[in-house]
Amino acid sequence: MIERYFLIMKFTKMHGIGNDYVYVNCFKEQVTNPSEIAKRVSDRHFGIGSDGLILIKPSDVADLRWICTTQTVRREPCAEMGSVAWRNTCMTMV
Repeated sequence: MIERYFLIMKFTKMHGIGNDYVYVNCFKEQVTNPSEIAKRVSDRHFGIGSDGLILIKPSDVADLRWICTTQTVRREPCAEMGSVAWRNTCMTMV
C-alpha cells in the first residue's frame, strides 16, 4: 500500500552550476521530518524534482544557517547553496 498525504508549504526551487535544490524558509515554515520530505520533493517523477532540500533556519551566531538534506540523507553545506540560501531569505523577508 502506498502512503499518500498532502503537504502544504511554501518553497522556492533554484538552480546553479548544474544543481537544483528546493529551498524552504524555516523562519516562516516548519519542516518536521527533513529526510522524508527531501526524498519526496527530490523525486523527479512524482515530486518537485531536485538534488536535495535546503532548510534556511535561524542561527544563534549568524544571520541564518542552512541545512542540506539529499536523497541519501547527507548534510553538506557548500558555498553555492549558501549564497542562494542568503539570496532566497533576503527576497522572501522583504
